[in-house]
Amino acid sequence: MSDTGVCVLAFKCPGLLRYTAYRCKQLSDTSIIAVASHCPLLQKVHVGNQDKLTDEGLKQLGSKCRELKDIHFGQCYKISDEGMIVIAKGCLKLQRIYMQENKLVTDQSVKAFAEHCPELQYVGFMGCSVTSKGVIHLTKLRNLSSLDLRHITELDNETVMEIVKRCKNLSSLNLCLNWIINDRCVEVIAKEGQNLKELYLVSCKITDYALIAIGRYSMTIETVDVGWCKEITDQGATLIAQSSKSLRYLGLMRCDKVRVTFQVCFLYIRVGNSSLSHSLSLPVCTNVYAHACTITATHCKMPGSLNE
Repeated sequence: MSDTGVCVLAFKCPGLLRYTAYRCKQLSDTSIIAVASHCPLLQKVHVGNQDKLTDEGLKQLGSKCRELKDIHFGQCYKISDEGMIVIAKGCLKLQRIYMQENKLVTDQSVKAFAEHCPELQYVGFMGCSVTSKGVIHLTKLRNLSSLDLRHITELDNETVMEIVKRCKNLSSLNLCLNWIINDRCVEVIAKEGQNLKELYLVSCKITDYALIAIGRYSMTIETVDVGWCKEITDQGATLIAQSSKSLRYLGLMRCDKVRVTFQVCFLYIRVGNSSLSHSLSLPVCTNVYAHACTITATHCKMPGSLNE
């Protein structure tokens, strides 16, 4: 596929609603400008991993495609705040935005989207040059349901807690690879996340207390992933299983302090008590013995999957 081909397509399809071109590294701004110029009804643009895409292409989208609702510019490394802010100010109907490793995208972009796009439901800025100073503006988004803040440059616990308190519709929160996130933050998330169903905490600074807090205070969280959290032990895994009324998935990859007594936790994840652990992930948990898996099979009559 070439710029020429996309230009012809855009010219002949003025009613185009969705444009997806992942990893098409040969495409340049010429393509996206053609789509923006000829397809004013465009609602979705996913063009991740395009090395040649720059702010010039984004400016055209922002000024000509007012119906845009869903954008994905992850790993488009030349994109900066300059182009993103034009989209934020021009595409007021945006509902989903996903960025990944866009190092030239900073707090200014986050602030612009929070201020101009009140309908945003899904926001992702994984690995961007974003800090708590920008993220705090997301508290304005009353419809926010999914937030991906993996590997943020600088993210503090207070900002995360404030977002969970004020964004009442939040159902999925991804905080993986943020080492500063601690037990206190997770406790507040469990208490305040009234509609939260998914919580991802891989490689965060948490201990068993975080799991205990989730089990004790949350009535809604179904998915918890604490892989690579080295301080998680049998106690945390067992107690969340004992106390949670909603847990369906617990991820424990490389939680090396989880040992053979972990088998006990399976006895508490029952069909009649909780929603049953439909999926339990234990890859590379070298200390979980075969006997534990045997007990799992005995007591979990309707498991969806068990990944070792």
